Amino acid sequence: MSSPWVDASSLLLLVLPKTAFSPILAVALIAFSVLWFCPGGLAWALSRAHSCTIRGPSGFVLALAGTAAHRVLKRLADTLKASDLMAFSVGFTRFVVASRPETAKEILNSSAFADRPIKESAYELLFHRAMGFAPFGDYWRNLRRISATYLFSPRRIAAFGERRRDIGQQMLADVQDHMAMNGVVEVKKALHFASLNNVMMSVFGKRFDYSKGEGLELEFLVKEGYELLGAFNWADHFPLLGWLDLQGVRKRCRALVKRVNAFVGSIMEEHRKRRVCGDVVAGEGDFVDVLLGMEEEEKLSDADMVAVLWEIIFRGTDTVAILLEWIMARMVLHPDIQSKAQSEIDEIVGVSRSVCDADVASLPYLHAIVKESLRLHPPGPLLSWARLAVHDVHVGDHFIPAGTTAMVNMWAITHDESIWAEPNEFMPERFIREDVSVLGSDLRLAPFGAGRRVCPGKAMGLATVHLWLAQLLQSYKWVPTEGGVDLSECLKMSLEMEKPLVCKAVPRW
Repeated sequence: MSSPWVDASSLLLLVLPKTAFSPILAVALIAFSVLWFCPGGLAWALSRAHSCTIRGPSGFVLALAGTAAHRVLKRLADTLKASDLMAFSVGFTRFVVASRPETAKEILNSSAFADRPIKESAYELLFHRAMGFAPFGDYWRNLRRISATYLFSPRRIAAFGERRRDIGQQMLADVQDHMAMNGVVEVKKALHFASLNNVMMSVFGKRFDYSKGEGLELEFLVKEGYELLGAFNWADHFPLLGWLDLQGVRKRCRALVKRVNAFVGSIMEEHRKRRVCGDVVAGEGDFVDVLLGMEEEEKLSDADMVAVLWEIIFRGTDTVAILLEWIMARMVLHPDIQSKAQSEIDEIVGVSRSVCDADVASLPYLHAIVKESLRLHPPGPLLSWARLAVHDVHVGDHFIPAGTTAMVNMWAITHDESIWAEPNEFMPERFIREDVSVLGSDLRLAPFGAGRRVCPGKAMGLATVHLWLAQLLQSYKWVPTEGGVDLSECLKMSLEMEKPLVCKAVPRW
């Protein structure tokens, strides 16, 4: 039987006029078509591993340019029986994607995948100097230690409990105002501003009015940065296009960085003046105070501080809001589950006071709802920012050359019927029957990643989600509008609801 690559090449010669090309061009076309139809596509065919055994589609895969890449890649992996590991090409970039927990663990816990591929937008937005994209090494370890010690430590998370609760109370008041004015609530809006204020209090020690002045500027900076980092940029995969900046990504990034430097720089200057005046108590204050007060040998430059602060603001805002919107959509769609969670809150907290951080540990069904929402709607279904092979490595029996981008399709894993019973059904009870960790030790459900590059803010994010969900359910009964709830997805940097959740919030007391 003839090879499909040769058949395709022969067909190409038949359909083109013989006078249209020279023998050299004919040879080039044959060679290109053979490479194009190689398993894994052109980028793999051009690599030293073109004879590897990894299954994958030929040509270029365009899924990453769409809004449902997680679904497309799962279908391809299922069709090709390549769920363990599938190779594919996007332009001249080699990819592998794992859709099974065993392979995912091998990738995420391996020192060979210690770096992240740096998109042009991430580089231009200074994120190569922040924790998310900084190359593995002493600088990255220092950033990780600083964040673990001063921002995301259990003591720090507990200390911010009352602040989180106050911001949650303001969010409830915003919900009431929306109902009074419009008769409905656009849930994402209330969650977004609460989440932004929560991060700003932790980082800068202040809240903002997002309708004017600094607040309006901050809202623009976060929205623009989110769009730029989430956008698919062809220049990342076709180097020649980088010269042209056809999508305007570089131009927009550079304009944004100027405004970020001015905004964050001015707040850092305010903090410096406070320190000179002795207004900061040692061991207290926000994260800017922590960075400014560090010992000389571990001190960061101003440029690095801006990058670190900006990354925390950016990454810590919409992840919480997006996850909570999915959870609230499920509460509207499943009133029986909502009612059960409210009964649990009423039993533990009562009706005479509002729920607080200390109550959350005693609400196992609420925890199960959050886990089930993370399973069905993981915020980063392709673990958002992928890993980069820093040297040649084997994954299982497969050779992966240095420079290959490795992804984990967490959405495919959490929707695999061989792993989860009735994977498309929303059933929080499954996590009452079995306690599954979401913090990275169990790759059946690792929405925050695992290994060296696991999300450092996962504990703080979960503390916020649990408390605010409890507050939202304690105060209101959430019911649908006439339009109902549309669970259509849209994958940008995170997996969002394509149509924002609009529903009614009816006071419970």
